Amino acid sequence: MLSILAAGSIFFPGLFLLSKRFLKHAPGLKWSEKDAVIVSSRLVSSVQAIMASSAGYIIACSCKDIIEDQHWLTSSYILFAVPYFVYDIYAMFLCHWYKLQVKDHEEESEAKPMRSAISGYLRREFLMVLHHVVMVTVCFPVSVYKQQHTLLHKVNGALMLVTFFICRVLLFPYLYYAYGRYASIPFYMVPLSVPWQFNAGAALLMAPQVYWFSLICRGAFRLFTGASRHKAAPSSTDSEPKTSLLPPANGYSPRETDSH
Repeated sequence: MLSILAAGSIFFPGLFLLSKRFLKHAPGLKWSEKDAVIVSSRLVSSVQAIMASSAGYIIACSCKDIIEDQHWLTSSYILFAVPYFVYDIYAMFLCHWYKLQVKDHEEESEAKPMRSAISGYLRREFLMVLHHVVMVTVCFPVSVYKQQHTLLHKVNGALMLVTFFICRVLLFPYLYYAYGRYASIPFYMVPLSVPWQFNAGAALLMAPQVYWFSLICRGAFRLFTGASRHKAAPSSTDSEPKTSLLPPANGYSPRETDSH
């Protein structure tokens, strides 16, 4: 566990520093500190996004039951990515700081003190900073220490269910409702009043949201009811042969193997 955390703590800040140094000192580039910081932070964010997407793809393809099965890469990559969210708060502030200095220079005003810059950064990027803090302080402990049956995990699951439904599923009906108000037409007439390309695009975007929401509802139902499609395995006796439990070749393991 500590080795994975240490690897992430070295990888993400190290990649940022190496990229910034290369952009500033490589022959033919000689970028300014501001440009090097901004581009390097975006490079690290892109690398993290590619790695997270790849890990999600591997996990989804390897697990037969996306609700019950658990892939070893799930907890491992969460451990590896935790330092990224801590680093990214600082990297976002650096980008904000340099952009602020350029703005002050263009307006020919005095550079703002660090305290003012920090407060402005927190006001402007409050939701993003909150997202990173929650990922480290809530999602990380819940995911790693297997507290699926604690009150905190259940409250977190309920909040995710509600927020996903509001922000992902209800978003598209709300867009039609808002357009209906703008065009002064009834809600049910909006699909007939807009080009078919818009309806097709909305349907394509909404379909996976509905599918993912159904998976979340399924997981929430099992979490709050304790229902499981797997029956408890009969207890073994001394007369039965003992076999070692080897990890499956595809990397996932049923959740029952985690119980003791």
